[in-house]
Amino acid sequence: MNNEWLQWAESIRLEDYEYQLPDASIARYPLSPRDSSRLLVYRQGNLAHHHFYNLPEYLPADALLVFNDTRVIPARAYFQKLTGATIEVLLLHPEEPTRIINESMLVRHECVWECMIGNKKRWKWGETLTTTLTIAGQEVLLKASYADYEQNRVRLQWNADLTFLEVVQALGEIPLPPYLKRDTEESDKQTYQTVYARQEGAVAAPTAGLHFTEKVFEQLDAKGIRRSFLTLHVGAGTFQPIKAGTVVEHHMHAEQVVYTRELIEQLLQRTSTIVAVGTTSLRSLESLYWYGVKLLRRETTDFWIEKLYPYPFAPADLPSAQEALGAILDYMDEKKLTQLVGETEIFIFPGYNFQLCRGLITNYHQPGSTLILLVAAFVGDDWKKIYREAFDKGYRFLSYGDSSLLWREGH
Repeated sequence: MNNEWLQWAESIRLEDYEYQLPDASIARYPLSPRDSSRLLVYRQGNLAHHHFYNLPEYLPADALLVFNDTRVIPARAYFQKLTGATIEVLLLHPEEPTRIINESMLVRHECVWECMIGNKKRWKWGETLTTTLTIAGQEVLLKASYADYEQNRVRLQWNADLTFLEVVQALGEIPLPPYLKRDTEESDKQTYQTVYARQEGAVAAPTAGLHFTEKVFEQLDAKGIRRSFLTLHVGAGTFQPIKAGTVVEHHMHAEQVVYTRELIEQLLQRTSTIVAVGTTSLRSLESLYWYGVKLLRRETTDFWIEKLYPYPFAPADLPSAQEALGAILDYMDEKKLTQLVGETEIFIFPGYNFQLCRGLITNYHQPGSTLILLVAAFVGDDWKKIYREAFDKGYRFLSYGDSSLLWREGH
């Protein structure tokens, strides 16, 4: 890595990306209807206030909106020991028999997942936890044991010919973000999902998409605005605070992402006006570009984007978006692929050069978080102006809060 750049990156001070977030500004529940939330539009330093149902008016007709269609699973489960102790198991990522999340949902009888384990000191190696579930009128015995104690890998076994998705739907609850500081309620099963969620496997919702309704989609269609979908299964790492001594030392959890050939073809047609719906879509799109770079440089055909991979490159040394996407389509043609499955831990913070995304729809994020750094990379120091204005106008913050439409400089 370029030493000069690394010295600059290590000088980024986290305190410059902190702000005071009063508890009263955190939205504990969503508004109804979804599209009645407020929308702050930022373009070339100017701010305007609207409602989300006005969104189509502030998008050019040639825009391509890219959505993350992941669906949150009831990933938090509780097991009761005979001693009375409660063990909490939060599913993070499948390990066996497959690491591909969409496939793992269809596994039958047994699987292994990496988990976060609450009250772990009360669950020892060699102990098996059990619970009985009723699924479609059938009693099912579910067993949980350690496959790897140190790595928090849990083996789950059930005595019925059911998919893991059927089991987990009966077992768990939707894991709300910890900053909401409340228990999950029945209504969250619907409100903490986007209306277009399709691919099961996330433990957190892509919350920028929570504001969309069928009415908004109809208005987008009437204006000729295209939309496409990718899948990034959001992990619990999205809530992990930055605790490292420097920003670049922060550990980014890898997340699995799936792209279709249709998406990549649409991106090639609209490279000047791609709008990411949410930070997960933005990170996925930018990661796709860097995969194209890897293919062009003949570094690897494995889709794995390390957190700092983009930073050493000088802009003049990089291919265009069309060249990078074209290389990916050529590779897919050669391998007869209709979709790509990869993993990314890309870390976007000030100093990042955006390659695909011109606009971003996003909520208001926690102070000192990786997502604030991403917003600051996207709009520069004006992120402070945007957040100050949102506070002054009484916007609602975090997952169930209000929205913004941000345009990069020059757009």
